[in-house]
Amino acid sequence: MWLVLSFVSAALLGLYDVSKKVALRENAVIPVLFATTLVSSLIFLPFILISRLSPETLGPEGLLYVPSAGLEAHGLIFLKSIIVLSSWLLGYLGMKHLPLTLVGPINATRPVMVLLGAMLLFGERLNLYQWIGVGCALLSLWLLSLSGKREGVSFTSNRWIICVFGAALLGAASGLYDRYLLRELPPMLVQSWYSLYQVLLMGPLLWSLWHKRAGSTPLSWHPAIILIPIFLSLADFAYFMALAETESMISVVSMIRRGSVVVSFACGAWVLEEKNLKAKALDLLLILIGMVFLYLGSRG
Repeated sequence: MWLVLSFVSAALLGLYDVSKKVALRENAVIPVLFATTLVSSLIFLPFILISRLSPETLGPEGLLYVPSAGLEAHGLIFLKSIIVLSSWLLGYLGMKHLPLTLVGPINATRPVMVLLGAMLLFGERLNLYQWIGVGCALLSLWLLSLSGKREGVSFTSNRWIICVFGAALLGAASGLYDRYLLRELPPMLVQSWYSLYQVLLMGPLLWSLWHKRAGSTPLSWHPAIILIPIFLSLADFAYFMALAETESMISVVSMIRRGSVVVSFACGAWVLEEKNLKAKALDLLLILIGMVFLYLGSRG
């Protein structure tokens, strides 16, 4: 079941990326990100309140029940909020200023970062298939940098590329942290409270970085702003449920979720009509081949 949930999460993540790109085209990053976190928190707040005021409605063993937790647990969840929000902030900045067909393949290398992180932090050793997967991902990034140059984007000096890589690294760190967190805490507890904590963190950013300059960067309403948190919340719910299953493997789940790049790439090509697609498609194919080898290596 965790494999099915991982594929569902991947498809929803692809739609989430497309919604971000559409919403950010005419808007500043901070208000769109605040709206995303606010709507996400409003989705989960009723479940927290119902679990407290009328626990029998959802049932302590129910899928949507949010159990009580101590200060230590909330501290762990708050740390996740900081990691994820930092990754989102960098990712949104990169997404706004770069083609989706460039950002998507970079994000798709996160499983490699997770795998290397597991090797460094947990002493895991990579087998031959996994090394081949890592090699394919690194080669694809080099080829992608060549594609970026043709669009005037330097992988070594462009600040938005640096933002995307920073977001990917923090996203990989979040994935490794999730593996520990969801062994200790129920998925709904983590997802509901980290959504609320993100709003608390975004409030000061909204006021200090955007509110005082709102005249120069006004928020233009677009339905995609609402779709961002909806797709993300559903994708994360499926992801957390997958990781909560004892037989799930973070390396495989992370790899499958990065398959979302197929959805975002297709929409970037057909809906947003982005350029230089043939070269990027080859880079994407190489990344997908690398994912297959990572999968084979993880199963072994």
